[in-house]
Amino acid sequence: MIVGCPKEIKKHEYRVGMTPSCVRAYRTQGHRVLVERGAGEGSGFTDAEYADAGAELTDAAGAWGAGMVVKVKEPLASEFGYFREGLLLYTYLHLAADEALARALLAAGVSAVAYETMQTDDGRLPCLSPMSEIAGRLSVQEGAKYLERPFGGRGVLLSGVPGTERGRVTILGAGTVGHNACKIATGFGAEVTVLDINPARLAYLDDLFYGRITTLMSTDANVERALRESDLVIGAVLVPGARAPKLVRKEHLPLMKKGAVIVDVAVDQGGCFETTRATYHDDPTFEIDGVVHYCVANMPGAVPRTSTMALTNATLKPGLSLASLGLSEACAASPLLLRGLNTHRGTCTCAGVAEAFGLDYAKPGDVLE
Repeated sequence: MIVGCPKEIKKHEYRVGMTPSCVRAYRTQGHRVLVERGAGEGSGFTDAEYADAGAELTDAAGAWGAGMVVKVKEPLASEFGYFREGLLLYTYLHLAADEALARALLAAGVSAVAYETMQTDDGRLPCLSPMSEIAGRLSVQEGAKYLERPFGGRGVLLSGVPGTERGRVTILGAGTVGHNACKIATGFGAEVTVLDINPARLAYLDDLFYGRITTLMSTDANVERALRESDLVIGAVLVPGARAPKLVRKEHLPLMKKGAVIVDVAVDQGGCFETTRATYHDDPTFEIDGVVHYCVANMPGAVPRTSTMALTNATLKPGLSLASLGLSEACAASPLLLRGLNTHRGTCTCAGVAEAFGLDYAKPGDVLE
């Protein structure tokens, strides 16, 4: 297999799909690897390191011309011209929030395997979890910063000091993002409330944090009460492969304190706040009804060295399987990869994407047969 790794072109995206050690692993299994010049610079990997690992340095067209392309973020419109039938694309896609990309992949006949829908039999998302861990931890770090008055916030220190109230943090969702946000928020010393629809997850976090947090079932009444009381609200809800549910609507914002901050980690999947719109690291916030919104769609890109290493730790082994066995055989051997297949030769193979845009759907196993 010829495997390509283009440079990420999303604004302020510094991660890269393959490290030099990944290149070495692909080369060891007999694959040819084409890496776009400068692809790893944002994560601290030089072209010389890639060349030493056995990569051939090329331009964007060369990397995209490979039979299998390994990326981090979803392709942008300027990259749609590289799509073609027979291309195997292996990256984050978040298609349920991007109709134009979904239709472009289908029209071109691309076989696209999405990291975020690669799910194990027990429900884990091993290629999404590392970035969810990072985004969850960053959500509190960034939220704390934008609570500072010079950034438009209420001027609240999450930890407080003796004789003052601590900041109140509400986390909507008790999955990987919520768990990691909870870990950092309690570490800051904030008063933390976590809401979820799964009692088992709430019980797990309650035990894990020894009663240092409040757990509530996610009902409309509990969400509204938490919004009234919170200084920082973190949206951490995920439905794999589908659009995120809108838990906070525009009419909820006047209930919140002026200068409160919301961080929508679910922005890649459309966001769980009705007022969410994607932002970038150089202009990450906007204000509606006095509430500061932080909605950066590639939060882990702010710490690209850590993020790239964590991501490739998870994506390398399945990627090697795709390259060595080919799509059909690799998916037959791995339910993880089979569930990751979102499009194949003009057919939508992800139920959540098909539902979002009214597309015809076929089970991935059926189209591969």
